[in-house]
Amino acid sequence: MNKRQILACAAALAAATLVPAPARAADKVTLMVGGYEKQIYLPAKLAERLGYFKAEGLDVELLNEGAGVDAENEMLAGAVQGVVGFYDHCVDLQTKGKQVMSVVQLSHAPGEVELVSSKYPQVKSMADLRGKTLGVTGLGSSTNFLTQFLMVKAGVPLGQFTSLPVGAGTTFIAAMQQDKIQAGMTTEPTVSRLLKTGQARVLVDLRSAESTRAALGGTYPAASLYMEADWIARHKPVVQKLANAFVKALRYIASHSAEQIADQMPADFYVGDKAAYVQALANGKSMFTPDGVMPPGGPETVLAVLSGFSRSFKGKTVDLSKTYTTEFVKQVK
Repeated sequence: MNKRQILACAAALAAATLVPAPARAADKVTLMVGGYEKQIYLPAKLAERLGYFKAEGLDVELLNEGAGVDAENEMLAGAVQGVVGFYDHCVDLQTKGKQVMSVVQLSHAPGEVELVSSKYPQVKSMADLRGKTLGVTGLGSSTNFLTQFLMVKAGVPLGQFTSLPVGAGTTFIAAMQQDKIQAGMTTEPTVSRLLKTGQARVLVDLRSAESTRAALGGTYPAASLYMEADWIARHKPVVQKLANAFVKALRYIASHSAEQIADQMPADFYVGDKAAYVQALANGKSMFTPDGVMPPGGPETVLAVLSGFSRSFKGKTVDLSKTYTTEFVKQVK
């Protein structure tokens, strides 16, 4: 090999060492949120807005679905990899032969409120709603689960009231204004909008752990990131990255004011009243867990609530240990 050839080889080798390695493609994950403008599901949008997903090497797409039961169906059909919705679906689905697990427990209270229309001042308790039509986000949704339990607990059997799916936000408000529903279960910011105008009042408040224990008999873990157990087992590194991002969002909520958190949200989430949005968040942000860990005794309360009215639980044994895992949240640094 002559001198010219040696120099050419050396140059080629040097050039090769300067070529950057191809960037690793971000892990693509699609999550369905049961209404990402609802404050109960705020951690999902917050993690996105703060860049926590991207920092973990994830390409997360958040899809919006107003009712948790529809989000659940999208996951079971394989259209999305996970759902940001209520943990109670994990318990309910086990009775139907589906193994679904909460991997990050976002809250230990539902954040829901049973509102009654101001047109019905005679209604003082859930028992007074016998024969009435009650608004829920969807049939088979967590709002429907909780509504049915509260009515049965108040002595009103299934069949002596009607559950009507009306969604949340504007559609819920319109249903109450038009007297299609006389009461209904919804979340912030819909609650504050109706209270501010005087069109509704609070009948049952599930926005704090204390009021939830009084109404449901214990801690009720609600908003969560849940996924199919088989998918979790096959994609543990991706699930860990999701857990990292969600727990960071929960830590942000715990360490920042309601106004600072609201500033990270899209302006249209305020529905034209940022002050009311901030106040509602200040009142309710204690519903969120600080670390994504399932609260002790929570699964047992959920099982007791669902068993209290649902026929699908008759004669069934539920293994609660297979409805959630703390494996990933406990590894978050």
